[in-house]
Amino acid sequence: MSSTERRPDPVSPDCPEGIASPLLTQWWRDLAFVHWAVDPALVAPLMPPGTVPDTLDGMSHVGLVAFRMDRVGWFRLPGIPYFGAFPETNVRLYSVDAHGRRGVVFRSMDASRLLPVVMGRAGFRLPYLWSRMSVRSDGDSLVYTSSRRWPGPRGAGGRITIRKGERVGEPTELEHFLTARWGMHNAFPGGVAHLPNDHPRWPLHRAELVECREDLVAAAGLPGPLGEPVSVLYSPGVPVRLGRPARGGAG
Repeated sequence: MSSTERRPDPVSPDCPEGIASPLLTQWWRDLAFVHWAVDPALVAPLMPPGTVPDTLDGMSHVGLVAFRMDRVGWFRLPGIPYFGAFPETNVRLYSVDAHGRRGVVFRSMDASRLLPVVMGRAGFRLPYLWSRMSVRSDGDSLVYTSSRRWPGPRGAGGRITIRKGERVGEPTELEHFLTARWGMHNAFPGGVAHLPNDHPRWPLHRAELVECREDLVAAAGLPGPLGEPVSVLYSPGVPVRLGRPARGGAG
């Protein structure tokens, strides 16, 4: 660590700094968190300039997160009924910048509504992709399916099935590390930026990965196979407030 870099901020299950004037509001619902541990050297080339892989006990992680986006709205306006509700599946990495801000880096963000995909790509330079998707509940199980339409690789996607289990009373250090992320890092023409988010503490359940047939992780540039996941979790969801990008990730 150079003299100009700060140590990473502590991992906190509660948002350390609330967002008073959100740029966007939304709900994240019915989330499946599937995570694999990887050597940081494997993901370091995929991080935006100004960030490095965030690690726990010497390992970084790759996350496959499937969920339902709901009630997306600008500023404090009510969520949009149709265009603001859609399934989404993300492949994400874990990052920290020279200011010590922890976050995630999205390698792909598949969503089933074309308008949010175009807006996310054009307005925030996020790797949104248009896909056919569904989220189906069957008792204690949830089934997430996707098939990419544009821009490709066409047909990338798959089927993930989890069976939700008991509520997590006190998450482990790893479970906090993987879920308590209060921002994302993203590359812009002027450098990397940190986009903060604010939401209540995650309600988490441990889950069983019943089925995982997917090629989204490989399509996102991760060499495989990654082996067995080290963590599988479910959450019914949280309301989220997104703040404005803060530049200067490289210090």
